[in-house]
Parts: sequence; C-alpha cells; structure tokens
Amino acid sequence: MRTLVLIPTYNERANLAGIVGRLRAAVPAADVLVLDDNSPDGTGALADELAAADGQVHVVHRTAKQGLGPAYLAGFDWGLERGYDLLVEMDADGSHQPEQLPALLAVMEREPAVGLVIGSRWVSGGSVVNWPRYRKALSVGANYYTRLLLGMQVHDATAGYRVYRASTLRAMSLREVASQGYCFQVDLTWRTSKDGHQIVEVPIEFVEREVGDSKMSPAIVRESLYRILSWGAKHRLGQARSVVASARRGTMTERWHSL
Repeated sequence: MRTLVLIPTYNERANLAGIVGRLRAAVPAADVLVLDDNSPDGTGALADELAAADGQVHVVHRTAKQGLGPAYLAGFDWGLERGYDLLVEMDADGSHQPEQLPALLAVMEREPAVGLVIGSRWVSGGSVVNWPRYRKALSVGANYYTRLLLGMQVHDATAGYRVYRASTLRAMSLREVASQGYCFQVDLTWRTSKDGHQIVEVPIEFVEREVGDSKMSPAIVRESLYRILSWGAKHRLGQARSVVASARRGTMTERWHSL
C-alpha cells in the first residue's frame, strides 16, 4: 500500500534531517511530506534541500503557524488527492521513533478492517523515556478524562504517532474539524470510533525530545479540556435521551399488551 508520512514542523531545523533520514531507512517505500508553518529558523529551506536530494520527500510551505490540526488537515488533503492508501502522523522531534513504524504498518497490512492504528504509550509494553512526572501525569489524566467522558476504550487517544487508512479519512467530515492543538488527535480518534472503524493500539517507546522546545502550552491544555468536555456532554446527553426513549417505548408496549 502506498504510504505517506506527514511531518508538521515549526522551528525543527536541528531535528528534521535526522528524523527524515531515519524514516527513509526504516520504511524505504514510504514517501515523506514535510508541512512547515513558515518556521523562522529556516526549517522550510532545509526541507526544500532534502526534497531536492530525494524524490520521495515533499514539502508544503504554509504561510503562518496555525496549529497542529490545520497542518495535518492540509497534509491529509495533499495525500488523498494523490491516492495514498495509508497516511501516517509523526512528530519531527524524534519522540516518535521511525524504527517502530513498521510495526504499526504491519497491522494495516494484515487486518483490512482496521481504520486507525495508534502508537500507544499507555498500553502494556508501551513506555515514556525522559518525561518529567508532571507531563506523564498530564497525559495519563487527559486520557482517563477522555475515556470517562466519551466512553471510548482507547488508552492513548492523545497520541500523535498513528496511521490512518485513506478510506477512514475520506469517511470523515474533515472540513468540520476545528481543533487546533493536541486535542486534534482526540477529535479524529472520536470521529473514527463513531464512524464504526476498528482502532488498534500498538505499544511504542516514546522518547522526549533532546533538541528544541516542546509545543505544549496552557492554551493547548485549555482547548483540550473545553472541547472534550463539550463532546462528552453531547455524547452522554444523547445516551440519556436514548435510554428515556427506550423506556417510553417499553411502557407503551406493556400498555398495548395489557389491553
């Protein structure tokens, strides 16, 4: 299956060449699409150099820093228009190890019913390296919060290392996705689940970046809390209405049989 790896970048010049090189070695058949948000450190220019030297590396230059979600949506459009079968999300900072990608792709190869494979930190066999305790607590808490509100049996819905089947993305209303930061991952996981596609989690070792700054911020956390709470409230309200409607139908049926 034709595979495209999407790598959003903003000020990742120090990491980009290394991660692209490792990726091309780990999965030689895959193409790479760098989505640069007009990085002031010259990441975009470096991406152009990598593309000029390798026909399987491509670049999309975006005009401003608009967030993770819009970058991936642009990448999905690019890949779907060109007929790729699998679209991979991967960070540029090395936290997602390219050497683990074959394990995720193998699930897609052998299980046609799977619509999304997540590289999971929080299933058996998964792990996190060099994270401070507060980051681990934040991630574990966010995923528990997500499961509680949305009822999904996914342990790492916030994970950013994942593989989508093209048909899964085409079935979504991607034009309606408005998530900007890391809750974009929860958003698309939730949409995949509601559409009835099978989701599989594969354990990975997540390694904290060694160079550059994390893109996590209080604004991203606030967006995630608000949006997930909103989706969860609608979901639970819908469940309550369904239970009430079912009970009313049952009561009417009992009355009819008693006549």
